[in-house]
Amino acid sequence: MKVVIVEDEHLAAEKLMQQLNTIAPEAEVLAVLESVEEAVNWFAEHPAPDLVFMDIQLDEGLSFEVFDELEIKAPIIFTTAFDEYAIRAFKVNSIDYLLKPIELEALRSALGKYKELYSQHQLLEDKVAKVLEQLSRTYKSRFFIKIGNRFQSIQVSKICCFFVQERSTFIKSLEGKTYDLDFSLDQLQKMVDPDQFFRISRNYLVNINCINEIVGYSSTRLKLKLAAELDEAIIVSRDKVSGFKKWMDK
Repeated sequence: MKVVIVEDEHLAAEKLMQQLNTIAPEAEVLAVLESVEEAVNWFAEHPAPDLVFMDIQLDEGLSFEVFDELEIKAPIIFTTAFDEYAIRAFKVNSIDYLLKPIELEALRSALGKYKELYSQHQLLEDKVAKVLEQLSRTYKSRFFIKIGNRFQSIQVSKICCFFVQERSTFIKSLEGKTYDLDFSLDQLQKMVDPDQFFRISRNYLVNINCINEIVGYSSTRLKLKLAAELDEAIIVSRDKVSGFKKWMDK
């Protein structure tokens, strides 16, 4: 947790840092800012921290003046020796309002409120970021392959599986035809949509739309029956079974 303190009283800032070290040792104080001007300059030049502690009354004026100059996206816990600014404090993105001298339990409560409010917010941001990353990826929709002295384009949706045999990589189409490829399974795994294809073992990358039947093969493995016939049993490796079940259950 990255923290910025806006406080013009040196002793008050020191005490707050000591209290944070006691109840939130993971907190890293990035800066202690002593004036409106210093705060405006710092927030204009740096990314927003996770949390800001801001004294309302500074020597040169009220810290609310910072918000007249720029937008601070970080949540704020205000501190002050007076309670007359409480309503105004909550008009900006404040999550709590602490009266000086700050008591340890009051600070603990404020941090608890911060974690409760923003941990879920961060989880949502992480999920959104992951979705955006997936949407920004471009997966292959077809492979251009050579068959003798001819060439053919095969749509990924018509591929039953990719497999390795005798150190060579092949495509097995839904029609049951086999074509060789110049890619490894590791490379192919990154090229195709992970919602559609799953690496069930060292030798097989299968299309979910090609799986006709799943049966227990042993106490820890599964056996698949695919739409296209292959020369050997298609077994989900022991270490892949858990991930495979989750993939099938999306």
